[in-house]
Amino acid sequence: MAQEPIHKWDCEKVVEWLNDKGYSKYAPKFFLNKIDGKALLLLTETDLKTPPLNIEILGDVKRLYLDIRQLKLDSQTVLIEHGFDPQSLLYFSKGLSNMIAHSYSNHRIEEQIVNYRYQPLDGTESEYLHPQSSRSSEDGQATTLRPELWKSLIALGYCFVVTWITAFVMVIVHDRVPDMKKYPPLPDIFLDNVPHIPWAFHMCEWTGTVLLLIWLCVLLVHKHRFILLRRFFALSGTVFLLRCITMLITSLSVPGTHLDCNPRPSIGDGEFDIFQKIRAAYHIWKGAGMSIQGVRTCGDYMFSGHTVALTMLNFFITEYSPRDIYLLHTFSWLLNMFGIFFILSGHEHYSIDVFIAFYITSRLFLYYHTLANNQSLMQRDTGRTRIWFPLFSFFESGVDGIVPNEYESPVVIVEKLFCFLKETLKRIMFVFIANLSMKPGSVSSVPTNNISRKHKRKTQ
Repeated sequence: MAQEPIHKWDCEKVVEWLNDKGYSKYAPKFFLNKIDGKALLLLTETDLKTPPLNIEILGDVKRLYLDIRQLKLDSQTVLIEHGFDPQSLLYFSKGLSNMIAHSYSNHRIEEQIVNYRYQPLDGTESEYLHPQSSRSSEDGQATTLRPELWKSLIALGYCFVVTWITAFVMVIVHDRVPDMKKYPPLPDIFLDNVPHIPWAFHMCEWTGTVLLLIWLCVLLVHKHRFILLRRFFALSGTVFLLRCITMLITSLSVPGTHLDCNPRPSIGDGEFDIFQKIRAAYHIWKGAGMSIQGVRTCGDYMFSGHTVALTMLNFFITEYSPRDIYLLHTFSWLLNMFGIFFILSGHEHYSIDVFIAFYITSRLFLYYHTLANNQSLMQRDTGRTRIWFPLFSFFESGVDGIVPNEYESPVVIVEKLFCFLKETLKRIMFVFIANLSMKPGSVSSVPTNNISRKHKRKTQ
């Protein structure tokens, strides 16, 4: 009997197997319901407990179902060799069966044992049963999309701290800028061949402002705006934190002769000097590092923060706006490219600064979203993901697939805001009334009256 494939068993073979396993009293029911080898492999725990089998002893149900599961695991290789899918028992053509065999052979035996071990005993399928299963839907869309406002606030705080660190580092590197008389601009293939355009850098910042306004409009109407905000703050903070490191490591010479870059005069008092640097950092932070806000710094070249901002805004706009609005996507990319051109035309950065900024920002955005959209591929590597990508693991723990581009009309947004304010006002009024009813005078008056009454009774 062991040599014959299980899917070829007839009802008599199944009865014989039941007798060998010690379930002879249930063999007549199996034979009466014409359960052969294929039907045996497809049985679930629910099938065993419900009519027509209707096994009433719970211990027998658990043990019999455990033996059936063990039989499934033992017969998996044989079923694949005969062209059957081990899970559904569907028969495939020869070529397709070879693909199935190759797919299952790529998974180690240890993984199969782990999958088998963690399958629920109630007969329902688990996400650990199939090596390629996931919690997301068949088309990869996320099934759970909670706003998790508190995570968005943490991401905002993270980005806020990074912007302050960046501003302070910009003050430090400004004071370390090489002397323009001793260290002229480095050779650059773009700057050496394109004349300086005085108004170009201002135009770059205005293109960035337009991209920011477009991104705010997308956020306003997007249904999952808090997830988008969380990702935007997390990615922006990470890139600018990396920029702080690269700025501190090496100080490049000033790229343009038109720039007036001189270190600030150092003051002997250390505490006063730190205070002055904090004031200068606040000036940079308040103006967002933009020249149109009156901020002028030097030494912050590797890599370009303006290119980071332009590229990050462009990628978020194209990712979370409707796919069929090609004009918006084209306009966003044109603003990004023209903004980069204006940076170089203003001779405010070397070409390598802009190239590295665009590459790092675009790669980090794509890698982050690739991991977020394919979290089912990391089901068995959650521990490794927490180690190598702690920020991603924390912020994306509640998202199990692709975030769909769903939008809300301004009317719905206003209604939701009104309902939120209404509920908040109700809670505030409830807390206020509760505190008002628990004043010290009203609370203490009750036990005082009771004590006085008891005292009167005793005296009588």
